Amino acid sequence: MASAQLFLAAALAFIAAVDGAAPTAADVTKLRLSSGASMPVVGLGTWQVTQDQELEAALDAALAAGYRHIDTATIYRNEHLIGKVISRWLKEGRVKREDLFITTKLPVFGMRPADVPDFLNQSLAKLQLDYVDMYLIHMPFAVKREAYEDGRISADGTDTTTDHLAIWKAMEAEQKAGRARSLGVSNFNESQVEHLIKNAAVPPANLQIELHLYHQQKAIVDFCKKNNVAVTAYSPLGSPGSKWLSLISGKELPDLLSLPDVVEIAARHNKTAAQVVLRHTVQRGIIVIPKSSNPGRIQQNIDIFDFTLSDSEMAKLDALDKGLEGKLFDMKFIGGSERHPEYPWTALL
Repeated sequence: MASAQLFLAAALAFIAAVDGAAPTAADVTKLRLSSGASMPVVGLGTWQVTQDQELEAALDAALAAGYRHIDTATIYRNEHLIGKVISRWLKEGRVKREDLFITTKLPVFGMRPADVPDFLNQSLAKLQLDYVDMYLIHMPFAVKREAYEDGRISADGTDTTTDHLAIWKAMEAEQKAGRARSLGVSNFNESQVEHLIKNAAVPPANLQIELHLYHQQKAIVDFCKKNNVAVTAYSPLGSPGSKWLSLISGKELPDLLSLPDVVEIAARHNKTAAQVVLRHTVQRGIIVIPKSSNPGRIQQNIDIFDFTLSDSEMAKLDALDKGLEGKLFDMKFIGGSERHPEYPWTALL
């Protein structure tokens, strides 16, 4: 079965190297998606990086380190910078387009069927690409298009007319046209994903969700495995750069990299705490997109294929899960999302 092969490959989480040599960053394991595409299990997250020089330097460092999966979104406001770097690497012959896996997302203010080709066109123009490898619906809820202006969404902008199936049908048309090779969703809950699986002509190939040691999302990960939907973890290190979140929510950001169990396991393997945390997630069969603009950490974050966590180490890290209590991002700051009928985390209301 395709799903069994998909998650068996992820559970192994490394590529057997020629002549027994340790795998390098360029050998990053890929998962075979239900769409037929292959998605690298480690990608570079780019949320909250909009400074030109910072992002360009990070992308150059990532591509040089062997990253071929880059994650962005319309709402990140950095697609044009990513396009600039990718175009340069392609023109210089340093990478081939078919070796790259570029993900972007339909914004929350573009949640009408007619918006799909418009926003995908805008993303492709900024990325300087003919197609993206993955196009995701960024949020299950929606705000009116006019509610967004210059990076801000008005608090009263909620659009309750959201129809996931109608939007998805427009997404399918873009896949058929070859402008989005694979389709998926982000921040959807299990019932929302299941609704698409049962009713869409093309099932979602990927679900991107907040996932880290304190919020391991075990139930929806198991559901996705059973239904051949690959899972991508955003904020896999606990989003240590999101200091603003504490100001909005009053919730203290976790320091996952200083947890005693993580530090102990890292020392045992002569690895960094971040490498252990990422390895734990990848070893569960989950794609990770850690964000960093530090070249050293960018390199470290992809060098997780030359060691394996034991069953007891995995169990020790599994036990750190706090469930919904460990969730960092409730998205209530987006245009009154908690009042939307498709708000996905009703237990938080």
